[in-house]
Amino acid sequence: MPNQSASTYPKAVLFDLLTALLDSWTLWNRAAGSEAAGRTWRAEYLRLTYNRGAYVPYEELVRQAALQTGLDESAARTLEAQWLQLAPWSGARDSLRKLAPHCKLGIVTNCSDRLGRQAADLFDIDWDVIVTAENAGFYKPDPRPYQRALDRLNMNADDAAFVAGSSYDMFGTAKLGLRTYWHNRVGLDLVDGAQPPEIEAPTFDALLPWLRQFGSSKASKEDSAQ
Repeated sequence: MPNQSASTYPKAVLFDLLTALLDSWTLWNRAAGSEAAGRTWRAEYLRLTYNRGAYVPYEELVRQAALQTGLDESAARTLEAQWLQLAPWSGARDSLRKLAPHCKLGIVTNCSDRLGRQAADLFDIDWDVIVTAENAGFYKPDPRPYQRALDRLNMNADDAAFVAGSSYDMFGTAKLGLRTYWHNRVGLDLVDGAQPPEIEAPTFDALLPWLRQFGSSKASKEDSAQ
């Protein structure tokens, strides 16, 4: 059981999985045959999922995005066949290891249960909660996947933080008041209308210092409101 009293960390840190923690871009590029084709395909997939709302099979959206960007549907089959070759971003495992003694750790991902759990298992972490779009019934940034994770942890949004991989996440986290760190490893643009995160960084270097100040920042806001 994490020792909350000894730190100023939030009670929980939730992570996007396939963009914030894992380098899915390299896998998509390889399945597409080139970096340009992979980036275009991945961007279309992100657009489809984040505009979808209610869940439809993840694998179908991946296939649809491939076809809409001029790829053969065999690219989607290749992506799934190589799924376990997903690699954590540098710094991801170390950040999780350092956070584990201080707070609960969870995943909120736009994925099927099967592929989401396979990807989560690439980390040697006893996740406290894993919410996929399939088990939530909705794709992010609908607030329900994030809220489902909070409910399963029995905590409020102001007791947790979220680490995003795409600025689409900020639509959902802003609705819940979930403070957000954007791990923007590949230099994505902020999506029109998305609320900027508290921190945007290309690495995890600033994550733990930001999280360590979480509790004291919350206490200061509570004191000023009194």
